[in-house]
Amino acid sequence: MARQKQHGDRQMAAEVAAVADRIRPPVLLILGSPREAGVLVAQLECPEIVCYQMDLYQAERLEQELGAAGHPARVVTAADLWDLSADFQTAIYPAPQGGERMLKLDMIEQAFHVLRPRGTLFVLSPYDKEQLFPVSLKKIFGRVHAPAAGGGNVLWCRREGDRPRRRHEITFQARLDAETSLRFLSRPGVFSYGRFDNGARALVETMQIEPGDRVLDVGCGCGTNGIWAGRLSGPAGGTTLVDSNVRAVALAEINAKGNGLTTFQTLASSNVEGLEEKCFDVALANPPYYAQLSIAQLFIERCRQLLRPGGRFYLVTRQPDQVGPLVADVFGRTEVVERRGYIVLCATPP
Repeated sequence: MARQKQHGDRQMAAEVAAVADRIRPPVLLILGSPREAGVLVAQLECPEIVCYQMDLYQAERLEQELGAAGHPARVVTAADLWDLSADFQTAIYPAPQGGERMLKLDMIEQAFHVLRPRGTLFVLSPYDKEQLFPVSLKKIFGRVHAPAAGGGNVLWCRREGDRPRRRHEITFQARLDAETSLRFLSRPGVFSYGRFDNGARALVETMQIEPGDRVLDVGCGCGTNGIWAGRLSGPAGGTTLVDSNVRAVALAEINAKGNGLTTFQTLASSNVEGLEEKCFDVALANPPYYAQLSIAQLFIERCRQLLRPGGRFYLVTRQPDQVGPLVADVFGRTEVVERRGYIVLCATPP
């Protein structure tokens, strides 16, 4: 893994060096892992750099990286790139290997709108034979350029004229029974883009919600789980939707209103802070199964602190052998429910 990171750093260095004479401040750095963004900021040696992140957890880690290096680059977290002012001469997007195709398209589409006239977007690709960006960049910017051989896998485009904003949104319908169907707006970069994920469905089918329950949905994504629970708890209850991804929180608010919830709040937080302890009747958790267990551990511990005695905790996972002991250590006795290829762990604080 360390060797792969070093290779990636060298590749990014080659790509930036190949176009260094074309980079003009102010510079916008679009996403990238905290480590990647830190490496790029250090290499650019430019005082006017803004680092855009969509997730508060990633943003805080990047701020720590930059602080340790003593670099004055500013980190901005927002649901969309075009929430920033269109005042950048250069934008750099270190596209991830793998990753979500539609998020990549969304980022280069939005990058067009935050550049000054004749500003330049550079896309750093991890692939030797890049297939996605040449065609997509040409559709958005008109012309695509590449440096001379030996410069790595970098493409660049210049903003000419204007174009309508395009949102890569999908609205999907979710049905649990013959009587009730809800509609949810989803966008790239937010969990369960364009569909009611089977893990979320398993969690909703397992949870027990009573009228008047106060519900906490941690890692809410676009809000499917918490909104279903909020519909069941009714106007006498209440729902709190929490996520570290600020785009997710914005979507959860739209979807809560669109599906008729009247007693709800949304919270963007990297550590589920800012809530009254022991005040919730139900806590729902859907941690990313591909991430480190530290996120699941955070969800479990904070839900335990926020649930009232006798409350109900539900966590869905595809890693029961790893996550199950964490729940048992915090809550004690744990019930296991298997649904739709997922495991829902159910527990009650004493």
